[in-house]
Amino acid sequence: MNAAGEAARKLFAGPCDFIWGATTAESLPPDKLNEIAFVGRSNAGKSSLVNALTGRKSLARVSQTPGATRQINFFNLADRLMLVDLPGYGFAKRSKTEAQAWQEMIFSYLRRRARLRRVALLIDARRGVMDSDLQVMALLDQTAVSYGLVLTKADELKPAERNSAVEKAAAEAARHTAALAEVQLTSALAGDGIAALRTHLAALAQ
Repeated sequence: MNAAGEAARKLFAGPCDFIWGATTAESLPPDKLNEIAFVGRSNAGKSSLVNALTGRKSLARVSQTPGATRQINFFNLADRLMLVDLPGYGFAKRSKTEAQAWQEMIFSYLRRRARLRRVALLIDARRGVMDSDLQVMALLDQTAVSYGLVLTKADELKPAERNSAVEKAAAEAARHTAALAEVQLTSALAGDGIAALRTHLAALAQ
């Protein structure tokens, strides 16, 4: 492991505490640290990835109570970085009113956070970029927030399928103004790509 990788490992192994849960744009905490936000479909494995990055089993389950899908959760990582867990999207049973409320809250968050450095947009590698993901990518493009696609559940794909998934995601990212060209392939279960993603994100810490 190189120096950057070791520094990233130490950062993500440090203290990481849930400090705030916001249900409206008006209840967001002061932005005192650089922030990285995680967002994805409700089944994309977001909680598992956040837990894998920090080496914990239940960090991202702090607010797993009724209504948690509508809450923005903030985790202070060693006083150097804020990890922000955004509500999942893509619930088929969710009404148009609820979907609109989700979009408005996320849009408000994206516009208000002066220290938001990156959004990690999680994509289930088995399914690829879906229509609901494209809608969120359009929203991120609109707010000019830098974001990167992070493919999850890579352990459920064969090697050839992994390469294809990355290529397809990268091709889609190239069509979007705020998306990074690099696509991260990860597996929270097997640990694939976790160290590389840590290094990538740690570069944004203070």
